[in-house]
Amino acid sequence: MNPTALLLATFILSIAGLFAFIWSLRKGLFDAESSGARTIFSTGEIGRPEEPAAGGAQRRALARMADGYIAANRGARISAAEMAAREAADRSSAFPAFVLLGCAVVWLIVASLAGLLSSLKLHWPDLLTGAAWLSFGRLRTIHLNGVAYGWAPLGLLGLAIWMLPRLLQTRLLGGRLVVFGALLWNAALIAGVGAIAAGMNAGLEWLEIPWQIGVLFAIGGMLIGLPMALMLTRRKARHLYVSVWYMGAALFWFPTLYIVAKVPGVHFGVEQATMNWWFGHNVLGLFYTPLSIAAVYYFLPKVIGRPIRSYNLSLLGFWTLAFFYGQVGAHHLIGGPIPEWLITLSIVQSVMMVIPVLAFSVNQHLTLKGHSGALRHSPTLRFIVFGAMMYTVASLQGTFEALRSVNAVTHFTHFTVAHAHLGMYGFVSMVIFGGVYFAMPRILDTAWPRPGLISLHFWLVAAGFAVYMVTLSIGGILQGLVLLDPARAFIDSVAVTMPWLQGRSAGGALMTLGHLVFALHVLLITLRSGVLAVSERAPAQLTA
Repeated sequence: MNPTALLLATFILSIAGLFAFIWSLRKGLFDAESSGARTIFSTGEIGRPEEPAAGGAQRRALARMADGYIAANRGARISAAEMAAREAADRSSAFPAFVLLGCAVVWLIVASLAGLLSSLKLHWPDLLTGAAWLSFGRLRTIHLNGVAYGWAPLGLLGLAIWMLPRLLQTRLLGGRLVVFGALLWNAALIAGVGAIAAGMNAGLEWLEIPWQIGVLFAIGGMLIGLPMALMLTRRKARHLYVSVWYMGAALFWFPTLYIVAKVPGVHFGVEQATMNWWFGHNVLGLFYTPLSIAAVYYFLPKVIGRPIRSYNLSLLGFWTLAFFYGQVGAHHLIGGPIPEWLITLSIVQSVMMVIPVLAFSVNQHLTLKGHSGALRHSPTLRFIVFGAMMYTVASLQGTFEALRSVNAVTHFTHFTVAHAHLGMYGFVSMVIFGGVYFAMPRILDTAWPRPGLISLHFWLVAAGFAVYMVTLSIGGILQGLVLLDPARAFIDSVAVTMPWLQGRSAGGALMTLGHLVFALHVLLITLRSGVLAVSERAPAQLTA
């Protein structure tokens, strides 16, 4: 396999997607009055907010705000049959979703502690130097893999498994496969993190875990995604909501990306570097991003009780993401010994990513327009909207960072680290937090025991993230400018970052504290529920 063949394969897939896009136009999916946006609502639900994370007073405030949203649905009664079907769907997915989300929370704490400790070591190098596995190189890699293969995918897959029965209006099929796949995935991650701690590392960023262990990720991921294929044949929903498109694509893309990247004895030299960033960027844009966008397109309308403003834009965003994301990763290799045309193509595709980003961002803005007051009363909405905003910022920043003139300053600096956290934390993690706060009361049939902890969690992570981003971005730019100055010694580029790295650790400490609050609250609701067996649980109360 070589870069040309890889590029050609991506081009062919894009052309196939283009024909599918044209077919969708001819089938009327882009009609001005598309009913697809209403698919997630039962009869009479439009205009009725659904916010399981809110307390009684917050729900009443949301209901009062909703009274003026869509007057046409006043007095409409929610179908008992549809509610019963949704309750059955929720019960069928409860245990598999809980397993995935519970494991995600555990890995969040592990990754956070490893990340905070590695951050401290950047300006406190003598901290915990007595053991090899506590060295910066291993801790930082454990942090990356704990987030990339633990917290983020397990959290997103847990939300996807919970949403799919609702979106397809059928019970979850293959729940045992999901649980088995989750066990395989966690076994692989435990073994992989252990291998990294012991010094066994494949040497490629995002692909450090040895391939002999990584095979379990591909198998586990396919087992977790298989229920979607099983349910599609038995779905009762007449229309596949756009969230299903995003989730289906992500569940197909991840095994493909991972298997191609981890095939042993194939990738060497410059080709290996090209493949490395083909995977590293695509796993973000074609796995984490679609699953996160799918969650936003579901939870935002459900909380405010109003369909997304433009269903056409949601479909445009999906297809342009699929068309333009395939080769953006090569901009990480600007200045490297790879063909200039490949670098240029990557920059062009990075700029073209403005189209799906704006399609998504404008759609969310129009949907929330006039309803922003709900942010005061909806814990879920705060996290979801924050994440959606950070997706816009991260994507536009990434577009400009791909330009050669900007890349010359930011490449090989802490600015790139800040940018990565803008996407993986500001967008992906915040969306997962919001989704968990919405879904967990339905999964466990129990209200959150300490609503005040949700607000504490939000403000801790929001403040910590702001400190982290500002300090690391400034420090990265200053570092890049010193590196470009031939009159300055290299050590100057290290010294100039010291106060900003201390600020990074302060922000990381606030974020970690927020994660501990979140994990404690998840533990409390689990203990409060008292029972996790799906078959023994009473139907969840779904009406607001």
